[in-house]
Amino acid sequence: MSKAYVRQNFHEARWDEPVIYELSTPGTRGILVPEVEEEIIDKVGDVVAALPEGVKRKAKLQLPEVDQKHVLAHYLHLTQETMGSNISNDLSEGTCTMKYNPRINEAIVLNDDFAYVHPEQDIETSQGILEVFYKFEHIMREVSGMDKFTFQPGGGNQAVYCGASIMRAYHESRNDTNRDTIVTTIFSHPCDAAAPATAGYKVIYLYPDEKGVPDLEAFTKVVEEVGEHLAGVFMTNPEDIGIYNPNIDKFAELTHSVGGLCYYDQANANAFLGVVRAREAGFDICHFNVHKTFGTPHGGEGPACGALGCREFLTKFLPKPTVEYDGEKYYLDYDRPESFGKVRAYYGVAGVVLKAYSWVMNLGAEGLKECAEVSVINNNYLRKLLLSIKGLGEAYIDNGITRQEQCRYSWEQLYKDTGIGTNDINKRVNDYGIPWYWESHEPWHIPEPMTLEPCESYSKADLEEYYAALKIVANEAYTDPQIVLSAPHKSASHDIADAAYLNDPDKWGITWRGFLKKHGDKHVKVK
Repeated sequence: MSKAYVRQNFHEARWDEPVIYELSTPGTRGILVPEVEEEIIDKVGDVVAALPEGVKRKAKLQLPEVDQKHVLAHYLHLTQETMGSNISNDLSEGTCTMKYNPRINEAIVLNDDFAYVHPEQDIETSQGILEVFYKFEHIMREVSGMDKFTFQPGGGNQAVYCGASIMRAYHESRNDTNRDTIVTTIFSHPCDAAAPATAGYKVIYLYPDEKGVPDLEAFTKVVEEVGEHLAGVFMTNPEDIGIYNPNIDKFAELTHSVGGLCYYDQANANAFLGVVRAREAGFDICHFNVHKTFGTPHGGEGPACGALGCREFLTKFLPKPTVEYDGEKYYLDYDRPESFGKVRAYYGVAGVVLKAYSWVMNLGAEGLKECAEVSVINNNYLRKLLLSIKGLGEAYIDNGITRQEQCRYSWEQLYKDTGIGTNDINKRVNDYGIPWYWESHEPWHIPEPMTLEPCESYSKADLEEYYAALKIVANEAYTDPQIVLSAPHKSASHDIADAAYLNDPDKWGITWRGFLKKHGDKHVKVK
């Protein structure tokens, strides 16, 4: 077991690295592609000329022109300027289940036998990956109690939208067209309101009772008022503040009593693997973020998977195709006339599913349950340490409900004492080699929030290091506030963008070319 150690002399690399487009020199190449041989030209003709005019580019593709050496140096510099999970104690991403992602699984998906499989190739040559999808689906059925899964959604938000679409298809199949309202809770993930709203539903928010639990009495009144207009309820459990709803089954019963459906957002299921299931809680639909709970890297707006499952009576509405097995071969079933359609191309992000399948098969059923148990132990040990820090509290701290594997803390007292809040603390912890922590979804119902989720991957020493770093920064807030207010001092960038700037879409540049369109080249340092 390693010892807890706070890196007080830590300093992140700072390369003042330009955008790769700024390193571009016209005519530079990383590799020279061989010219097409004359006999090939004679045989196939002018391929470019044969293209329809509508698909021809009007100008050359604007890619950076950089040689191999400088491409390698550029990206090595960027990795050195980033405190990621491979080099830092990143238990800080509450609600996101940061955990160790086995490197062997990354190697598996880079294998040519997998990496070069295309979703449009013949089914006969796709049996391997279809088998993985089929078998992983059965694992997810066991974990959740649901009867059928799709891996088509590209993340949790899309899974929730998929669930709202299934609800609509179900109600319309019954000619129950009055159901236009969804109920969610204020501490559920924001997508549990946003996705149904995008799908055309009205959304009602429930606020918590005095213990921080979704208010059952208030929900009862809503159900009475909405009645046959209630399409369903969308609930994250545990909610983002870390509290598990002890009345979850009663919410399901009330919803079903008026003909509504129940959606269980279990994106973060780390505390419940092998312990409890959505089915026994009374829910009809649920999803898991495979890129969180099941040991695959976070999507980062890239490859992810929101595995969505439902009970038998809803399976016909799932997006098509589904992966099936006839006893001899695996195949894609597009013959689903009551499906609501598709939410993305093909049938899911195969790399994420394969890595998750490998992770589960390595651990087995007992290993999954151990993940849950260790996650709960880690969270409660860290919680005990952190609540000893002067100025730090916790949301609904005296409600008598044991936290599972995440907690929402509050620096409200520290702010009252010193004028230093969670944003200031977040910047300063970087100076001790700790990545910024997850604060809270907006709006901040808990003042000066900090949300931590130490899952099973972190050792006792990791937890103690994180606690020690936060304790040092909190003490600095009381004894030397200016050093906290002026942080970070040891990060790759010492200048933090003003929040007003970040909240103005007119100032954003999602891509380099988009940035230049808005701002020209006045910020370009390298010509």
